[in-house]
Amino acid sequence: MKLKLKWLISSLTVSLLFLLLPENTKAISVSARGAVLIEQESGRILYEKEANTKMRIASITKIMTAIIAIESGKMDEMVKVSEKAVRTEGSSVYLKPGEKIKLEDLVYGLMLRSGNDAAVAIAEHVGGSLDGFVYLMNQKANEIGMSNTHFANPHGLDDHENHLSTAFDMALLTRYAMENEVYQRISGTEVHKAPNPTEKWDRVWKNKNRLLTQLYDYCTGGKTGYTKRAKRTLVSTASKEEMNLIAVTLNAPDDWNDHIAMYESAFKTYDMAEILEEGDLSVEVDDFYQDKLIIKQPYVYPVKGDERELFRVEYKLQKPQDDWEDGKEVPTVVGRAIIYLDEKPIHQSSIYFKQEFIKEEKSFFDFFKGIFSSIIGVKSYG
Repeated sequence: MKLKLKWLISSLTVSLLFLLLPENTKAISVSARGAVLIEQESGRILYEKEANTKMRIASITKIMTAIIAIESGKMDEMVKVSEKAVRTEGSSVYLKPGEKIKLEDLVYGLMLRSGNDAAVAIAEHVGGSLDGFVYLMNQKANEIGMSNTHFANPHGLDDHENHLSTAFDMALLTRYAMENEVYQRISGTEVHKAPNPTEKWDRVWKNKNRLLTQLYDYCTGGKTGYTKRAKRTLVSTASKEEMNLIAVTLNAPDDWNDHIAMYESAFKTYDMAEILEEGDLSVEVDDFYQDKLIIKQPYVYPVKGDERELFRVEYKLQKPQDDWEDGKEVPTVVGRAIIYLDEKPIHQSSIYFKQEFIKEEKSFFDFFKGIFSSIIGVKSYG
């Protein structure tokens, strides 16, 4: 009887400890050495494991190569393929030295078939040289906020010791890239045909991302990777109803299932909640502002059921000035809405003064003066 009682107490203790674990911790187990899952719009981290540990990233490097090529404005240009590009080791789309191919087709070959030859051809055309393109890669990484990343090549091969990133940084990059419609389209393409100048048939490239092509109905795109030193790396995106997610795994022997497990857990655990509504701002404010304020964009955030009561919105407005009575001198942006979750700030939205309350005789000069004042004025309220 004592043994049974002891076992029961022990079992209850284990159960209680399990219940105290965060939902995303107890629901997900991944094979990856490093992993992260974030929500696209808010950037909220829904799951992480060694997410800020620097590791080799293999061919998911090509996400950066692709977005730089897309943003270059040269996608319709013809690229002359160099001997150096053709000789690049590893995965290939079998370019031929001297052939001319559209930059857009190279980006498809880069993303769908992970062509290292395509990566070098892109780099030489867009950056002028490999070194010039790598400079652009690191410049863009700095702009995005990838603070634990250094790129040394455009393809991810293990030819440099300092070519490293983290799961979180690669999620930041993907979040940035997914704001570009061209990148979205290419990343989510299952099959692409490209001209083959020396043959009677077109090149046909099928996407290596099996989550997109076979395994997961909600997958919308991504990029695979593998080298002997990096092992399997994978970035993918998925959408269900109003929730858009980004998953990254580094050194993951079971990466397909890792991503599906993270997605399924998040889709079951979180809902997208509108924390700040678009439209007229209905709060008690100074008489001058009453019924004259507007929020131009809603703010949505992934929440678990028990978090809904933990949100708070604080409104901070510029003090009305004496010369604002006719509306002519009122800046475009007059304040900000600060959103808190469990008393931690997570987002700020601009509060606008309604244009209909600015008199029509406001001059062209006054309008731009108001915009300039709003930029300066942002610093003047607490």
